[in-house]
Amino acid sequence: MIFPYEDFDLTAIHTYPLSSRVSKANAADFARPCRPGATFQAFLDSLPNMLGAADFRAVVKAIAAARRGDRGILWGLGAHVIKTGLGPVIVDLMERGFVSGIATNGAAVIHDFEVALVGATSEDVDESLGPGRFGMADETGRLLNEAIAEGTRSGVGIGQGVSRALAAQAPPFAHLSVLAAAARLNIPITVHVAIGTDVIHMHPAASGAAFGEGSLRDFRHLVANVAKLEGGVYLNCGSAVVLPEVFLKAVALARNRGLPLTDLTTVNLDFVRLYRPQTNVVTRPTAGTGRGYSLVGHHEIMIPLLAAALAAGDI
Repeated sequence: MIFPYEDFDLTAIHTYPLSSRVSKANAADFARPCRPGATFQAFLDSLPNMLGAADFRAVVKAIAAARRGDRGILWGLGAHVIKTGLGPVIVDLMERGFVSGIATNGAAVIHDFEVALVGATSEDVDESLGPGRFGMADETGRLLNEAIAEGTRSGVGIGQGVSRALAAQAPPFAHLSVLAAAARLNIPITVHVAIGTDVIHMHPAASGAAFGEGSLRDFRHLVANVAKLEGGVYLNCGSAVVLPEVFLKAVALARNRGLPLTDLTTVNLDFVRLYRPQTNVVTRPTAGTGRGYSLVGHHEIMIPLLAAALAAGDI
């Protein structure tokens, strides 16, 4: 059968009144202009109640509810969060009771440690790689490896070992350090490393035994923290692979022990959506039992915005 050229007859199509249709965008949910001199709460109230803005509100409510209900609020922090200068914001959240524990990776520890020591971090890789200077800062390699080795000898994980070392040294910029704040506030911080990914692994003082033992201890500490997230919140900020993977395994172990982790809220916050954070943080751990959200935006904007919303109160 060969079709001819012909017009479809539209004279008999069926229509309906626009007012009878269910619409996904309604005037009641539209944004409102934010007037000069308005409070931050007024700015939040002016956002449209849909899509990303609605998800943002839901995340703020979940975190605020977890804090009021004495539920866990666990933060996963990638290195980008620290090196973009957000340590003071995280420290403030820790001091105000919005952080039950922190999971991070080796690179974040390096940036935070350097900030505590000298108030600066994040070397120019393009400039230093060619001449062979990349990753060769003496204090970073020597002192961090010493702290990790000493921590494992004393029976603690990498996070606790480095936090203790910073507290003992009292470096000049400790007030900007998440690790130093963790030691001061007695908030657990766990570090999850992949051997060969961090510049301190390039130094002669690096101990594979210390990294392996310390990171495994921290993984088990993380599982114990995740096991307490019934009705709580987990936020993955800026880690594309390592933290989403260890979080998923921690959830699996908790549920293997009969802990359902119901009413769990998970959040991935990054400037792009990637496979592992979306599946291992947002969707799989909350399937049928909780809610997962993906907030897309730059950390240096979104995390201060989230912190300010929590300071302003529930929305």
